[in-house]
Formats: sequence, structure tokens, C-alpha cells
Amino acid sequence: MCMVCGKDCMWVPEPKLKLNNNQKTKTQVDHSQIVPVDTDDEETQMLFVDAFLQNNRLEHIVQVMGYHPKYLDSFLKTQQYILRGDGPLPYDYRHYIAIMASARHQCSYLINLHKTEFLLCGGEETWLKGLDHIPQKLRDLYEIIKILAHRPWLISKNHIEKLTRGNDNWSLAEVMHALIIIAHFHAMCSFVYGCGIHPEIDEENGHTFRPSSSSDSEDNHSSSNSHSGSPTSTDAAAGIEALMERMKQLNETGEEPTQEEMLARFQKVESQSLELEAGKSQLSPKASILCYVEDPSFGYEDFAMRGAVQEIPTFRAQDFSWEDQGYSLANRLYSDIGTLLDDKFNTAYNLTYFTMGPNTDVDTSSFRRAIWNYIHCMYGIRHDDYNYGEVNHLLERYLKSYVKTVTCYPERVSKKDYDNFMRGFKHSEKVHVNLMLLEAKMQAELLYSLRALTRYMT
Repeated sequence: MCMVCGKDCMWVPEPKLKLNNNQKTKTQVDHSQIVPVDTDDEETQMLFVDAFLQNNRLEHIVQVMGYHPKYLDSFLKTQQYILRGDGPLPYDYRHYIAIMASARHQCSYLINLHKTEFLLCGGEETWLKGLDHIPQKLRDLYEIIKILAHRPWLISKNHIEKLTRGNDNWSLAEVMHALIIIAHFHAMCSFVYGCGIHPEIDEENGHTFRPSSSSDSEDNHSSSNSHSGSPTSTDAAAGIEALMERMKQLNETGEEPTQEEMLARFQKVESQSLELEAGKSQLSPKASILCYVEDPSFGYEDFAMRGAVQEIPTFRAQDFSWEDQGYSLANRLYSDIGTLLDDKFNTAYNLTYFTMGPNTDVDTSSFRRAIWNYIHCMYGIRHDDYNYGEVNHLLERYLKSYVKTVTCYPERVSKKDYDNFMRGFKHSEKVHVNLMLLEAKMQAELLYSLRALTRYMT
């Protein structure tokens, strides 16, 4: 009997393992904080079945997203479409692009998953030896992969032009498909590291999450008491109350700053980001990852330090937005993808259970908006109608540091970083923040790349 679908099938249940210390790595998510395969939540259970049928496995990343079934539904539809649905790129290209994009952040979890998928869809095994063994057409894409991973503001119409000319040229539809896969997997790396997701049991260093009893496992929206970020801490509870009070103050002030004041506040938040230390823990890339990487020293640099301010001005979202330009361009070149992405962005942004830690009936919209716009700020994107004073008012330093690390240097995230941000919040709420990081980062990459594509087309 299958643990996923409840019927006879080919799936072999994973063994229930108890981990020893040398099987854990630095971003371990406790086994009692994972949505169990046999969850009692019917909606989540059906999504797990769908995921298994799509992927022939139930990945840990899907189980973690299972805290938020509405989002998971949108995520699975989008990922299924870009990897296995109708589209301009061959299936082996799709998974190889996923490998190259994941390698920029040294994400062996995603690399290994898509090496397997690449072979299953008929990919040439020699390509897995590294970039020296792939077609020139794929090699030509690498510069864009590198730039979007770390400094997306550097992409220009010239990069698009190089792809669409020559013997190994890309069609505009293929470029669009590739840009979406690249942004998707760069953002997925942040989610994998931010939540400390480990490989499944059949992968290297893999294991299962083993809830020891139903009482040990969280339901979709409840809190685990085994994590060091537990809401039992008096200080943590006080921190949540203080945040709620600051949110209340924002709603009561009704301040309407001038455009000059709004710009000054954006510039202040941007410059303060320079002072934040991202996680210091760094992985030494393995040879099995470096074979998919060129120029490994190229990484994120704060947008405020970009130097050529005139050549690379702040990206004004009012001049090129996802809603007004990106959505329609995506749908035009790659049918239906704009609609799927739009639903996924909006679901992550608007998702709320009106809770903060143990508190209920809480309007979290200002907090969610501050996180989303802070991520865009680190990529030099300014929303003219947003008061960036709210970022400093609502986001404490640990949270800002965590957001910067997960977004810009995901491979550096440590369990200490995870424990120290949003202390006292439920684990499901921390996962929700990581979902917003995933989507805001992906949207930022797409804004820059689709603007470049638009400029090339016009």
C-alpha cells in the first residue's frame, strides 16, 4: 500500500530512519517540523499525491511547502508547466538549465534532482561531465545565468542580442522559457537553503523526516515546540508584541510623505543594507558542482556600490512592472506562463492566516509588504508609491540580515541565522517568509531580464 496515494503502486515507502549527528548539516530542519506524508489535511494530501505523480517521488521541498497548500498548488502547476508542459525548449535543455542555475549557488540538492531528471528525459550522459561537454547553444546562455544569479541589474539588450544571432541562435520564445527557468531555480536555491532542506533518502547524504508520533508533528499552521525559535521564550513573545504595536502605529499615523521624502527613505534603506553582514559561513564548492560553474568568484555586490550610477540607475517599478509589462510579454512569447506566474506571485504576497506567533486576528499586510519591497530594494528596484520608512519601522536587524543572506548569499545560511530571525514565530510562518523571499527574488530577476528583452525587441 502506497503511503502517498493509499493505493497499490510502484512507489516504495522510505524507511523511517533515526539520524545520528554526522548525518546532519548546518541548516537542519527538525523532523517534527515537516508536514508528514500521511497528513490528515485532505487538501495537502491531494497535493502530495499530485506532486508524486508528477515527479515519481515526494520531494522534501514539497513537504515543507505543504504548510501552505494554496501556495503549493500554484507552485506545482507552474513548475510542472515550465519543466514538463508544452514549451519551446527541449526537455533535456530545461533540466540542464536548472542544473547550471542551481550550481551558481552551489545547491547540490537541486543539481542532483535535475541530473536524474535530465537523464530520464533522454539527456546525453556526457553533458553531466560539465560545461565543456555541452552544445554551444547552452554555453551561450551561461553569461546570463551568472549575471541574473548575483547582479541582475547588469543584464542588457546586448545579452539578448548575442543569443538570438549566429549559427546556434535562440528564438525569442526559447529565450523567454530559459529566463523563467533560470529565475525559478535561482530563487529555489534561496528557499532550499533558507529552510535547510536535505536530500531525499535515495540521494547522497539523504534522509527522511520521521515524525515520532502524530503529537510531535505540526499541522499545516501550528507551531513546533522543539525548535530554538519557539514561542515559549518570554523575549520572543515580547518581540512579537512590539512588532504588532509598531504595525498598529503605522495604521494610525496616516502619514503622507512627499516624493522627495519617499526617495530619501528608499536611499536610506539602500545604504543601510551595506552595513548588514550576510552569513559568514561559506561552503567550499565540490568538483561535482564546479564543473557546472564558470567565474566562481563572481558574486553579489550591493546595488548601492555598483559605481556607474548614471549607466545603471535605480529600477523604477512604475516604469516597468510585472503587472503592466512583464505579465503580457511573458504570455505573448510563452503561452499561459504569465498567468501561472502571476497567480504564484500574488498567492505568496497575499497569503495570510491573520496570525503572528500565538496571536490571532492580526492584519499582517504591512509586514508582508515591507519584506517584499526590502528584497526588491537590495536589487535596486524602487516602488515609487511605497514609504520605505516602513521597512526600518517593521523589520528588525536580525530579520534584515537573514533576508539579505537568503536572497543574495543563500549558500551561506546557517541554522543560527534561521534560529535568530523572527524568534517566537511558528515554523510555518518562517516558511511563509521564505516563500516570499523566493517569489520576490524571482520577480526581481524577471523584471530586469524582461526589460532587457523588451528593449531588444523595440
